Amino acid sequence: MNRTDDRLLPVLLICAQAVVWPGAPLVRGAVPAPTTASLLVAALVAAVVTAALALRRTRPVVTLVVVAAACAVGAGPLPAGAMAVLGTAGVALALFTVATEGDTFTTVLCVVALAVWQLRQGISLHGLSDRDGLDLVLTALLYTAACGAGLLVRRTRRARRAAEQLLKRAESERHRLPAVERRRMERELHDISAHHLTAVVVTAGAALGLGDRRPELAEEALEFAVGTGREVTRALGAVRAPAPSRGDVPAPEERLLDLVAGFRRLDQRVDCEIDPLPDGAVADAAYGIVREALTNVARYAPDAHTRVLCRYGDTRTDVLVTSTAPPAGAVAHGAGLGGGRGQGFLRSRAREAGGTVHSGPTAEGGWEVRAVLPGRTATTVEPSAPRSYRAAQLVAAAGLVLQPLLPTLIIRAEDASSATRVSAGVFFALLAAGQAVALLWLRRAPRTAYGMLLGLALLWPVAMAVGNYSGPVLLPPALSLLATCAALAMQPTRTTTPRKERGVVSKRGSAAREVPHERGSDHPPPARDHVTTVLLITVLVHAAAATAAVLDRGTAAPLWTVVAGTTVGATLTGTAAHLAGGLRTRRRQADRRAHDERLAAWTGEAVRDAWTERRRIAAGLETTVLARTADMVAEAEAGRLDATAARAREALAAMRALLDTVPVGESGPELRPQPTLQALDLLAHQLRATGRDIEIRLTDRVPEQLPTAVDLAAYRAAETVLAAGGEEPAILELDVDDDTLTLTATGVPRAADPAVRERLTTRIAALGGTLTTGPQGTVRLRLPLADAPDTPDNEERHR
Repeated sequence: MNRTDDRLLPVLLICAQAVVWPGAPLVRGAVPAPTTASLLVAALVAAVVTAALALRRTRPVVTLVVVAAACAVGAGPLPAGAMAVLGTAGVALALFTVATEGDTFTTVLCVVALAVWQLRQGISLHGLSDRDGLDLVLTALLYTAACGAGLLVRRTRRARRAAEQLLKRAESERHRLPAVERRRMERELHDISAHHLTAVVVTAGAALGLGDRRPELAEEALEFAVGTGREVTRALGAVRAPAPSRGDVPAPEERLLDLVAGFRRLDQRVDCEIDPLPDGAVADAAYGIVREALTNVARYAPDAHTRVLCRYGDTRTDVLVTSTAPPAGAVAHGAGLGGGRGQGFLRSRAREAGGTVHSGPTAEGGWEVRAVLPGRTATTVEPSAPRSYRAAQLVAAAGLVLQPLLPTLIIRAEDASSATRVSAGVFFALLAAGQAVALLWLRRAPRTAYGMLLGLALLWPVAMAVGNYSGPVLLPPALSLLATCAALAMQPTRTTTPRKERGVVSKRGSAAREVPHERGSDHPPPARDHVTTVLLITVLVHAAAATAAVLDRGTAAPLWTVVAGTTVGATLTGTAAHLAGGLRTRRRQADRRAHDERLAAWTGEAVRDAWTERRRIAAGLETTVLARTADMVAEAEAGRLDATAARAREALAAMRALLDTVPVGESGPELRPQPTLQALDLLAHQLRATGRDIEIRLTDRVPEQLPTAVDLAAYRAAETVLAAGGEEPAILELDVDDDTLTLTATGVPRAADPAVRERLTTRIAALGGTLTTGPQGTVRLRLPLADAPDTPDNEERHR
């Protein structure tokens, strides 16, 4: 809202106040007419209120205090109605701004202060038993409505901003995921070549150089080459299809200790001090940095003394790897094997974890790698308001509460009624408080809340009779109907999807049959009849309450006229509230559906681009590095140490050549390969990058090779379920039992929506799968493996 709008509302309030007073008395020719002094006081108060409201967005709390105090002071010397608009709508506008611009603590504090202020003012001026006290209830309802509307607007704005930020992150990740996957494969391939294959070359070179003095080293080098070659093959397979789950893996400190032990077996002198680390990006970065540093020591400084230090603290994690200068005469068998990318990958690992890394020579002639990574408190937490600010807020609230003492010195005193009976205003206040509590319980226990609202509605005519209410006869029943209409607008329909029994989806995609609604649940059944029943009961109860109030007061109109009038009024009001709530719900659902569709489309696009990049690199990996690694293993098993070292060097050269050609060919093929279950890690990465907490688990019974049709359909179903949207943590489990692949997703309540169910049914219909939805956002899909078509045409289309 711009400045013009900020100034327009106060001007409109002044115009409305001028119409109420002094406009209306002057038109009617009231006696006595407004004096010059009263007009001057009214103009001064209006000027103060207008100036404060024009600045309400920059200083909302100060504006509220100024407006409330000015209206209370001006109400003393002025006649009744002179501050009616500014004292109600002006204060409500200031409170609305506090709710939209401030925090919840400030809003609640201001509401409580205003309520107490209104109560003290009424007691000090008129007393609770004077007249009917209905103005106190109306003012409290006005303040509550203004506060609630402001909180709703603030929550809507916050949700809209969060949705926009999520879409921006998704769009950014959509373009970034292929590059991230490319860098990951580059880094993993470099680590494999730098660590495993370099170790084979170093071990073989040392065994050949010391063959005359230590002939047993040759046999150990051959055994090491065979084991390392198989490890390289396994590691390259993991690079092509990394596991998406966070399964059982050793603790980070155990992995680091195993890494140090492996280098010690290469006759490297390594000392270490390693603190326990939590799983995550920091531990992965620390492991990669230490491995790269130790590999460089083995290459360029054999027999040097190395020290590894890893300290995990509250604010930072320090990783330090220092090595001394190599002894004189040491032969570096691994010199020249590097591709020049190690330092870049070190910086990349540290940067992705949110840290920095520096490396360079030491004063003693050695080398040092020092990294600073985030610690336990790396996540930035938005600081809360300081105590001095909260104290100032409490002082301001106390001043507002004590403000009625000021007008008692100015406003002429009126004798309070000495009657001992309880005012109708007290009853109205208690009934309004009960209805407010019922509205708070509406989402948690809707049936109980509706019962409380309708039961309290019948007590308003009783309060009118007991309190001798003499005001407008239809005003209290209208206030009661207002609370019920608010409930109808908040929950116009309950669109809960019926639960399903397990049923087979046929070739035509027929769904399972419905299950009746559970009895005894506090939630109403998800049927249109429920809405009709609630509207009917609402109309009957409120029409009866209004009719009883009118008849108790006495009327000359026929009974049927009163009944018809109250029934029509309650019907029109309740129907309008229900339709307004339904329109708001449909708009919200349409916005959420459009948001989820865009997010799902970008997720699918990002995964397909990254999968294309992975398949392109994996194709070159299969034809070059894996073939030469297999030749190295064959030479080692044959006992030819020279040939083993030569094949290891060729595998390293092929790896470097592959890394050099990775950035080439960005355009990719025209027909991109369709992702399979091996792309689940990319899907999880994309969803986590957009704020979802996703965990994917695969049991050991899931084979690496599935029928092509099942593999494609299973991935598409998993993508549809996980990309359906939502803020809850989601878990996807895959298992195979009795030749059936089972996908179980939990924490995905939106997957039960009709549109998502239709897409899932389409995915699995051709395979004769089953679709089951359970409580709390659980979806289970079962795909048979035995009868899945897997023809050469399908395989070719997949390729």
